[in-house]
Amino acid sequence: MAPGTVESKSLKGSVGLNGLMRRLRGFDWRQYVVYIAFVVIFLAFAITQSDNGFLSVTNMLNIVSQTANISVVAVAAAFVIGAAEIDLSVGAVAGLASVAVAIAINRWGLVPGVAAGLLSGVGVGLINGFLVTRIGIPSFLVTLGMLGMAEGVGWWITNAAPVPIVNDAFNNIFGSGFVGPIPSLVIWTLIALVVGHVVLRRTSFGRRVLATGGNETAARFSGISTANIKYSVMVLSATVAALSGLLYAGRLQSGRYQWGSGDALSVIAAVILGGTSLFGGRASVVGAVVGSLLIGLINNGLILMGLQNSQQEIARGAIIILAVALAKKRVTS
Repeated sequence: MAPGTVESKSLKGSVGLNGLMRRLRGFDWRQYVVYIAFVVIFLAFAITQSDNGFLSVTNMLNIVSQTANISVVAVAAAFVIGAAEIDLSVGAVAGLASVAVAIAINRWGLVPGVAAGLLSGVGVGLINGFLVTRIGIPSFLVTLGMLGMAEGVGWWITNAAPVPIVNDAFNNIFGSGFVGPIPSLVIWTLIALVVGHVVLRRTSFGRRVLATGGNETAARFSGISTANIKYSVMVLSATVAALSGLLYAGRLQSGRYQWGSGDALSVIAAVILGGTSLFGGRASVVGAVVGSLLIGLINNGLILMGLQNSQQEIARGAIIILAVALAKKRVTS
């Protein structure tokens, strides 16, 4: 053996170990908390609720299907919150879109009905974006007011009654159908996940969104039209919320202004748990969807445990508090 070989190997091993320790010390576990929580809670329910069919393929698909509306809207919300804005009107817009598509599809057919539903969201988004970026009203206040307006319009034009949808093609595409063994709602979730992730991570628009949320002044000096970026994400959010309304209408085979009521809090919790900073500048579409699935997983497990609706609401509230607490830690650390 050549002289110095043992010492050389020992030195290399020491350097490698030191490098590994430095990496571990620099590892920010909070960025992965949603994935850790998902695995832990999944295993807990898998062990305790295995006799209730928790691990069945049917139940797994049900979890994804039942959280599809939150997951789809959470993808768009990641852009909004990543740009340091917020949209509290998404649930009410979903309800309004479900009413719009139901009325239009019964009068004019499938394509005009889908167009009417989506355009209702585009219209709301244009108003929100204009008030936020051109008038300068904070998005929290604008979308809080829009929540009441959208819900009120849906209530008014339907007189609080559900509008049935008897178009089988629409219902199959937007909620009730299957592609082979896969529910259409699962496919919509996958589409939203892939498209949102690619746009956020692989396009200049996604980079400009995060730059705007991270430091709006610096982004403006670098040539980014931050007002247009914020306008765009507000329109995107309302349009995707309208798509969620179509998914509600297809799954429940009717339009009603109450579909989507209360979704905004679940969406925000999912997005923040998924690693998006509540204060802008960092966002994760994948994390947002996993956060949504985590909420669905908890709801599903609590139902299998036989807990009442009131107890499930307590759990959801705790998730929201946890999400905000984690968001604060990410900023201050």
